[in-house]
Amino acid sequence: MQKIILFMFLVIYIISVVGNVFIMITITASPLLRPPMYFFLARPSFIDACYSSINTPQLITDSLHEKRTIRFNGCMTQVFGEHFFGGAEVILLTVMAYDCSVAICKPLHYTSIMSQHLCRLLVVVSWVGGILHATIQILFIVQLPFCGPNIIDHFMCDLNPLLSLACTDTHILGLFVAASSGFICLLNFFLLLISYVAIVHSLKNHSLEGRLKALSTCASHIMVVVLVFVPCLTVYMRPAATLPFDKEVTVFYTMITPC
Repeated sequence: MQKIILFMFLVIYIISVVGNVFIMITITASPLLRPPMYFFLARPSFIDACYSSINTPQLITDSLHEKRTIRFNGCMTQVFGEHFFGGAEVILLTVMAYDCSVAICKPLHYTSIMSQHLCRLLVVVSWVGGILHATIQILFIVQLPFCGPNIIDHFMCDLNPLLSLACTDTHILGLFVAASSGFICLLNFFLLLISYVAIVHSLKNHSLEGRLKALSTCASHIMVVVLVFVPCLTVYMRPAATLPFDKEVTVFYTMITPC
């Protein structure tokens, strides 16, 4: 089983990193790919390449050994990296939904609304949001007293598995996790829904061919949104606890989605 896991996730990791790097190179090198849609597409590709590199190499390495360990500093680095890149990607997916809704609902005003200045500002907002979100998580988790046991029932360090190891009452902290990590997912999910409701409402006035073209443009984005938000809401919008299916759910938004 360890050899199967090693091969499977190694292939997924290589495809994810190489594929996202090629997307970035293609968009950067081609003068034809200058519209905001491609500008935004290059940023999640960079995030996905980095995000998949936080946990997957550790998982691949662990599959080679019977005893799987990680140092405290490495564990805290994983927590910060997951929530930094994860928070930035969640915000960027919302920005891309807004870009898509402007392109479909107001095509004649698209270039004036989605100016370079606004695009850069939205990207900066996503990075700042990711940094703030990750900093808040790490500041409260790093101060917890960990006095044993030190076994995590997970393939990576995350908030809920670490809360179960703390030698203190973590009920309030569990609510904080749902209020912070869960809230950022839920808020951006509602903003995404607003964008897609606007798109669906706008498509009523289009021909069948126009509707199909618009939906095909948004199809891949919708797929990624489902693969990211449904697992995130499942993990973080509930009381803090490590459930048996958490590992399978986490695989989706940490490995499958970037791939």
